[in-house]
Amino acid sequence: MFDVAPSELLLVAVVALVIIGPKDLPRVLRFVGQWVGKAKGVARQFRSGFDEMVREAELREMEEKWRTENERIMREHPVMPAPSEGASASQETTDAAQERRP
Repeated sequence: MFDVAPSELLLVAVVALVIIGPKDLPRVLRFVGQWVGKAKGVARQFRSGFDEMVREAELREMEEKWRTENERIMREHPVMPAPSEGASASQETTDAAQERRP
């Protein structure tokens, strides 16, 4: 992410040691570490919220595609009405009569 060479990092450490002093340096580093941790937490929370929004948008898009495809399939292949009970009973009677014949 940041391109910091080891020599630049060493220079920053020496300047911090000279300006802050060896007595207060651990306290300052702890404070900086806590601040960086909080910044990472906020960035993680932002990224997870953004990822969730993207997933929800993709889900809505897929649901719309499925709905359109389902409508297309239902138009091309309409549902056949169920046979009435009377027609079914007469078909069973005919089948039974044919089975009894030798």
